[in-house]
Amino acid sequence: MGYQKKLLGMFFWMYLVSFSFSFIGVNCIGLGNDSAVKGVVVIHGKAFIGRIDNDFVCATLDWWPPQKCDWGRCSWGHASLLNLDLNNKILLNAIKAFSPLKIRLGGTLQDMVIYGTEDNKQSCTPFALSSKEKIDFGFTKGCLPMQRWDELNSFFQKAGVKVIFGLNALAGRSFESGSAVGPWNYTNAESFIRYTVAKKYTIHGWEFGNELCGGGIGTSVAADQYASDVIVLRKIIQDVYRGVKPKPLIIAPGGFFDENWFKEFLNKSDESTNVVTHHIYNLGPGGDPHIVERILDPSSLNGVAGIFSSLKNVLQSSRTSAQAWVGEAGGASGSGHHLVSDAFVNSFWYLDQLGMSATYGTRTYCRQTLIGGNYGLLNTTTFMPNPDYYSALLWHRLMGGRVLSTTFYGTKKIRTYAHCAKESKGITILFLNLDNSTTVQARVALNFAKKPSPHNVGESQRREYHLTAKDGNLHSQTMVLNGNILSGNSAGDIPSLNPIYVDSSKPITVRPLSIVFAHIPDAAVKACS
Repeated sequence: MGYQKKLLGMFFWMYLVSFSFSFIGVNCIGLGNDSAVKGVVVIHGKAFIGRIDNDFVCATLDWWPPQKCDWGRCSWGHASLLNLDLNNKILLNAIKAFSPLKIRLGGTLQDMVIYGTEDNKQSCTPFALSSKEKIDFGFTKGCLPMQRWDELNSFFQKAGVKVIFGLNALAGRSFESGSAVGPWNYTNAESFIRYTVAKKYTIHGWEFGNELCGGGIGTSVAADQYASDVIVLRKIIQDVYRGVKPKPLIIAPGGFFDENWFKEFLNKSDESTNVVTHHIYNLGPGGDPHIVERILDPSSLNGVAGIFSSLKNVLQSSRTSAQAWVGEAGGASGSGHHLVSDAFVNSFWYLDQLGMSATYGTRTYCRQTLIGGNYGLLNTTTFMPNPDYYSALLWHRLMGGRVLSTTFYGTKKIRTYAHCAKESKGITILFLNLDNSTTVQARVALNFAKKPSPHNVGESQRREYHLTAKDGNLHSQTMVLNGNILSGNSAGDIPSLNPIYVDSSKPITVRPLSIVFAHIPDAAVKACS
């Protein structure tokens, strides 16, 4: 039976090749190199399988104070919303390079934040260590002064940020056996929202709570109560934003996916939610010494596909028109792992997540963090970009809104994703080579595509972006693009990300443990027309 299946598969493949495909890179496929293998990436171009937002790449800013330590390392420094240096030129330019960048303001401590509005009767002090507070991991409640909120919004406007603000969803509740019970006390949050609107600050979305769904982290809120509270939030937004444009999104629940909890929440929230967010830390705890092995293991990377698929099914079967976002994802939990989460090797996980999530209908993907912890896109101390920053920026510039179905034949160690090109003709293909010794020579087979006109054959050129680690060290915090080290400078300039131009008739070379973006302008697939 196994042999028959293989034989049928072979005949089916030959049939497709004979009748349905246009090939790019058919010539010059042989290398004469024992360490190189041939491969074919098939782009199914009849129709796109999903869409992503134009500003799909999103990042987070958190509340953690300098005293936050994990695995023997205190990695947060001055990266909190309360103490981040908003005058740093590198920070400003790093954000402006995305034009715009969604930034989600939130995290574990958000549900203990007090807003220092005029009607707030509590003292407005920052978070501090406390052995008594069990709900929020050893820290007291903290306060956001309105002066700091003004400073943040001034910076966001200058940098071109689309702000998603995570509201305190635990206010007013009591705690019983690991659960938060009772309705949300929205008084302080409503005052804060009214202050924000009065100041004419643009908020792209208000998110309700952080990791309180399902079993919760620290504590949890029942789905029916959460739904009732989101309905209340919707009414507040409708009232406060009456006559104000643009209207913000209502976003929830901002936690780990629990199918039954999500179903109940969606069924009882009366379509009050515009965006359904979930969090992903599928690499395990940051202190685990085997994170790199998981990143480079295809089966490990595939493990999270079930979550994306289940959430997509839940949304499709419910009455909601809400979109799915990944509201927070850092790979390894507990602030990540130094020289892994902030090193070149993490880009294999990160870009695979961007590619995979997009195929399941995820419209936005928020990376934990922009800066802070070991998993920041920017170095917490120097603000210089870590490798994942450049991976994110290339994705943002090259991968368009229409997601294409792809299949790779040749080796299981190659991961491929494809989109219609962004603000350009053709398609962009992302290759991730997880193999440490094998070079892959990949040709591209386009299904439902117009063949390049004869006078263009051999004349058109691909734009290729080859990403590697400095000196081949996966733990390097330096990214190399097409053989050139990427490095910012003290003036805050972000380096140019320039491609190499390659004859489109030649195969795409994907070196061991490397990442390639290939923009093919003359790939005229039906889905992109």
